[in-house]
Amino acid sequence: MEQVKFTQMKDGNKEDYLLLDKHEKKFQEGTADRLIKFMNGLNSTLEGYKINRLEHSLQTATRALNDKADDEMIVAALLHDIGDELAPLNHSEYAAAVLKPYVSEKTRWIVEKHGEFQMYYYVHHLGGNRNQREKYKGHKYYEDTINFCENWDQKSFDPNFKSLSLKEFEPIVKKIFSRKPYSY
Repeated sequence: MEQVKFTQMKDGNKEDYLLLDKHEKKFQEGTADRLIKFMNGLNSTLEGYKINRLEHSLQTATRALNDKADDEMIVAALLHDIGDELAPLNHSEYAAAVLKPYVSEKTRWIVEKHGEFQMYYYVHHLGGNRNQREKYKGHKYYEDTINFCENWDQKSFDPNFKSLSLKEFEPIVKKIFSRKPYSY
């Protein structure tokens, strides 16, 4: 396998970085496949829930699809909680960072903020402020984020809901992650 000549990045030359760029582009092309593989592994959950994380994600995405959301939002609904495994205290920001190059500013913002907006449904039972999301009132995506949470996320913990399979979402995941990256 061809490798760079340097051991410190500052010593690399154009040839080294062209080689790395070629490999990085190839690696980026596999992002959708890696995400789908990761999603397949979400068959466990925190204790106490009636369904696992994969099923929650599938239910959320199926509800978005059923409501005729666009492909980008369906993929965002599918991937909105991918941060739960590695970043449980900031899972929303993690998921938004993964999606950011491939989705609009609106979709990224909804995913990034959904964790705070979801608190509306439960945090008051734990002594917290259920209206924490009000600090975003007036933001152009405020209502969209409320709708994401109300219509798709918060109701997707139902063991009797008939969701689509991950395999059925693969084509739109691949479509979204094959886009030219956004720059905003």
